[in-house]
Amino acid sequence: MSKTEKPLSTLWGCELNESNKEESFKTDDTNHQHQLALRTMCLGHTAKDEFNIVELITGEGNNSAKAVPIATLHAKSMPTVNLSGLDLHPPVTFRLKHGSGPVFVGAEHVALEEYSDEELDEEMDEEEEEEEDIEESPVKKVSKNGAGKRKKPEKGEDEEVSDGENPPKKGKGRGRKAQAAKV
Repeated sequence: MSKTEKPLSTLWGCELNESNKEESFKTDDTNHQHQLALRTMCLGHTAKDEFNIVELITGEGNNSAKAVPIATLHAKSMPTVNLSGLDLHPPVTFRLKHGSGPVFVGAEHVALEEYSDEELDEEMDEEEEEEEDIEESPVKKVSKNGAGKRKKPEKGEDEEVSDGENPPKKGKGRGRKAQAAKV
């Protein structure tokens, strides 16, 4: 019986402040793939008029891990930053490097859950039954009641004079008269 992966998504967030300068996202589950998709970082309403620098540390807390600043927030100039598109694999640690916060980190935790082919087949059967229940509307024929026909211009209405020095004006029929005159 083969396994297929199905993504499960939950919200994840933390608050960084003077008393809680670091917050980590870890999972002990080795059977599933996990990803943390960052969304936003913002200052709380009680933030002081100072710079708040948040840095990111990926990997285990060993000496080879480097901290990378990912947001510099200020209450008056930049209280919120959008971090969509930054997807991380755990373990990940957020650290308030400078400032007193509070800084709120908002993210989406995505885990790939495994389930059997039998469960997949049951879901496919349910979807097919739902599709059969939905009736398609009949295709309507488009009739041309003169709406698509072009009206022939009356004499003198669309004629252009080309004396060779002045190029003809842009508009309907440009080029047709020149070809007819050459023939």
